[in-house]
Amino acid sequence: MISTDIKNICCIGAGYVGGPTMAVIADRCPSIQVNVVDLNENRIKDWNDSDLSKLPVYEPGLDDVVARARGRNLHFTTNIEESIANADMVFISVNTPTKIKGVGAGQASDLRWVEACARQVAQCSRGNTIVVEKSTLPVRTAEVIKSILSSPQRDNRNSGELKTFEVLSNPEFLAEGTAIVDLENPDRILIGGESESAVEALANIYLQWVPNEKILRTSLWSSELAKLTANAFLAQRISSINSVSALCEATGADVREVANAIGTDSRIGSKFLDSGPGFGGSCFKKDILNLAYLCRYFGLPEVAEYWENVVKLNNWQQARIAQLVVQKLFGTVATKKIAILGFAFKADTNDTRESPAIMIAKDLLEEGAEIAIYDPKVNNEQIKKCLALAENKEDLSQAYKTQDAMNSEGKWSYKNDVVSAISGADAIIILTEWNEFKSLNWESLAPLMRHPAWVFDARAVADKTAIRCAGLNIWRVGDGSK
Repeated sequence: MISTDIKNICCIGAGYVGGPTMAVIADRCPSIQVNVVDLNENRIKDWNDSDLSKLPVYEPGLDDVVARARGRNLHFTTNIEESIANADMVFISVNTPTKIKGVGAGQASDLRWVEACARQVAQCSRGNTIVVEKSTLPVRTAEVIKSILSSPQRDNRNSGELKTFEVLSNPEFLAEGTAIVDLENPDRILIGGESESAVEALANIYLQWVPNEKILRTSLWSSELAKLTANAFLAQRISSINSVSALCEATGADVREVANAIGTDSRIGSKFLDSGPGFGGSCFKKDILNLAYLCRYFGLPEVAEYWENVVKLNNWQQARIAQLVVQKLFGTVATKKIAILGFAFKADTNDTRESPAIMIAKDLLEEGAEIAIYDPKVNNEQIKKCLALAENKEDLSQAYKTQDAMNSEGKWSYKNDVVSAISGADAIIILTEWNEFKSLNWESLAPLMRHPAWVFDARAVADKTAIRCAGLNIWRVGDGSK
């Protein structure tokens, strides 16, 4: 019999979702012991570091939450088997990347880690256990988990009784950069399940700080599909406004004025109408492609094509920005220095997964540019992995430019601040909306650049008038004014 009184939680996966989510649960539910487990020893070490600035996930407010709960009822460990064995409830919060080969390659989710977790839970758990899908999963993934868990498993430490399991879907709806706020004051909590007692056991945890009216109880399949659909709709709005931004630039309109006008319509609303270099992060592209794959699998090719076009438009926007840089710099960026300000996919996070900066940087490197990259929260090792290129600090702008150099692939280097990034640069591209970039002193920065110099503001956060007064040319996304 499943108990609704949860005393011990185990979360498999100490990443962007598992770590912050469990930290908030532990903070708000001091009577529950919360163990976050992971195979990555370095990640667990960082979660346990006394220096809270070294947490593996950067989120405003996360350090305070961890400081309050860690060591009291929040624990980070690599002792997976024991943590599962002691748990009344196990959250599966592991990566579900897009498959790169095999059936569904390029669209379907790779569920190998979810399956591995289910098998480990089946083996190590004791008695009655509630298993919660926290990872973003395709519809009916719960069937896979239930099939593994329903295989006869006996608890040798409990008189040989058969173990019992209930599976719930509890997708996260976090926006990176505001994850702690989203967790502490969520728009909704979605719980899908077939067992009322299991659903209420999880609901009772959230009820410690979330009003009951915000807790939505659905079937398993509706819960799984709702997560994919929510991300698809949000990404669709970004691609839609970015398509309009290109039209604004061509016609003389300003996309911010257009967005404000349509955003005041209560049927549309103002959120996710900020034009920029496109969406990034771990979920949007992956979830849309997975949704498209499911549509094709169930015989809905027209629906699949509709959602695929959202991703195509996003890729086009990033390629368009890179092409604009080349065009404005007299048709070539070979051996020219370009400063990229911001590499995280959005402000207030150190996450670079699917960041627009990756594609834009790679396109410019292919054109032979020398790129200097600065981001206040992303380090050079992380950038190196994203670009899959070794850092090269040779300064081509100062080197003797042979014909071979002019024809070679570009180079990149990591910089520790804005000044070193833009010194000697022909152009600046603002790709992340960090507050630091909103108040730059253009009068003092302009003399450091090689003129005629450009600022490409892909986030529309810089002071356009100040940039022009400093003698710099400016392109701002969605701004058709001359």
